Amino acid sequence: MTRTPQEVFADHGARLGTGDLDLISRNYTEDAVFVTPEGVLTGRAGVREGIGRLLSDLPDAEWQLTPQFAGNVLFLQWTATGDRHRVTDGVDTFVFRDGLISAQTVRYTLTDRTA
Repeated sequence: MTRTPQEVFADHGARLGTGDLDLISRNYTEDAVFVTPEGVLTGRAGVREGIGRLLSDLPDAEWQLTPQFAGNVLFLQWTATGDRHRVTDGVDTFVFRDGLISAQTVRYTLTDRTA
């Protein structure tokens, strides 16, 4: 049975917590697109690159997520606070297909954390 978008997203969150980019990328289709303001990354290799950047920008961050599902689409607003940086305006969109993520957009502003 194919996983629901909610199940995929819950698993995605658990995998993100491991920091293992290969494990994380397995929740994406082989032809996935990962769209950022800097450009489009493709396939699982592109996903590993894009998520790798995000995790290196915010290592060991505390995340606050506000998901809104509509069928096979997820609109996600988020904030994150790490030791050195924070994000207050994170916005992602996920598109799900056959129990995997087929597309994701990512946009956030990384700022220095003030004491």
